[in-house]
Amino acid sequence: MRKYILCILVLALIATIGCATTAVEKTKETYLDRGNSYYSSGKYQQAIKDYNQAIRLDPKFAEAYFNRGLAYRRTDQHDEAIADYSKTIDINPKDADAYYNRAIAYGRKGQYDQGISDYTKAIELNPRFAEAYTNRGNVYGRTGQHDEAIAGYNKAIELNPRYAKAYNNRGIAYYVKGQHDEAIVDYNKAIEINPKYADAYYNRGIACYDKGQFDKAIADYSKAIEINPKDADAYYNRGIGYINLGKKDRACDDWRKACELSYCKGIKSARKDGYCR
Repeated sequence: MRKYILCILVLALIATIGCATTAVEKTKETYLDRGNSYYSSGKYQQAIKDYNQAIRLDPKFAEAYFNRGLAYRRTDQHDEAIADYSKTIDINPKDADAYYNRAIAYGRKGQYDQGISDYTKAIELNPRFAEAYTNRGNVYGRTGQHDEAIAGYNKAIELNPRYAKAYNNRGIAYYVKGQHDEAIVDYNKAIEINPKYADAYYNRGIACYDKGQFDKAIADYSKAIEINPKDADAYYNRGIGYINLGKKDRACDDWRKACELSYCKGIKSARKDGYCR
C-alpha cells in the first residue's frame, strides 16, 4: 500500500512539474510576443521591459536576447545591444543574424575592425547573406579599402541581382576611386530597380556635376528632393548647380530652404559674397 501511494505521489509531482514548465513556457512566449508587438509599434522601452521579463523566466531564451538587442540598438544603446547579441551567440554560436546585427552595433560605435570580423563570421555561417556582404563593403569603404568594398558589393549583386542598395553603394565606391562613369552606370541600375531611391538620384547628381553636366545634376537633385523634401544636402547642391548656370535667384531660394532644414552653409556664404539677401 505504501508503495502504491508513493507511486501516486511521484506521478502527481511529475504532473505538477509538467504543468509548471508549460506555464513558464507560455508566459515567456507571451512576454516575447507582446514585446515584439511593442517593437513593431516603435515602443522600444516597453518592448525592452517585456523582453526583460521573458529572460527572467528563461535565462537561456536566445530569441528574447536577440530581440532586446534590436530594441536597444533602436534607442542608441549600442553597448547593451552588443551584450545581448553576444549572449545570443553564447547560446547559439551558429546564429548568423546575431553576428550581423552585432556588427552593425559595432559600426555605430566606430569599432570597424570588430564589425568586419562579425560580418565575415555571418558570411561564413550563411554564404548567401547578401546584406552582410554589402554592409561589410560599407565598412571597408569607411576605412578606405575601396577595392575590398567593391568586391563585397559584387558578391552581393551576384547573390541578388535586384539589390538596389548594393548597386548604389558600389557606385559610391567607384566615385571615390574617380571612376565616375562606372559610378553613374551603377546609380542608373539602382534607380531602374527602385525608381524612388532618393539617395541614388542624389549620388548620380554629384557624379554628373563633377563631369560638368550641370543640367543633369540639377534634374537629379530635384528628383531626390521630390522623393525626400527634407534633404537639405540636395537643396544645397542644387543651389551650387544653379550658380554654375548663372541662376543666382534659384540658388538663393535653394540655400534658404536648406537653411530652414538646418544646413545654412550656402546662404551664409552667399550673403557674405553678396549673392543673396
